[in-house]
Amino acid sequence: MKLKLLELTDNKARILFEGAANTYIDALAVELIHDPDVDVAQRRQAFRFTDPELFVTMKNGRSPILAIIDAAKRLSGYAGELLGQMEALEIA
Repeated sequence: MKLKLLELTDNKARILFEGAANTYIDALAVELIHDPDVDVAQRRQAFRFTDPELFVTMKNGRSPILAIIDAAKRLSGYAGELLGQMEALEIA
């Protein structure tokens, strides 16, 4: 997956996820919505055969890039917890 920054301002970011599956971008957008500083978080895609874009707007002056990083870390943590639980099931 390759990221391409399309637009970045103090309260808005548009990032193209080249070669990424929609599922990850959707999960990231949902996780971003849980952040009280996020105003809008959505996956955009002009056509099914084009790469998805993540669009994020913020309130309260927080950087959209920092919000995306935090959301990605939370998703990674959830995946780690799930992996640990799955490995425990395999041992049992």
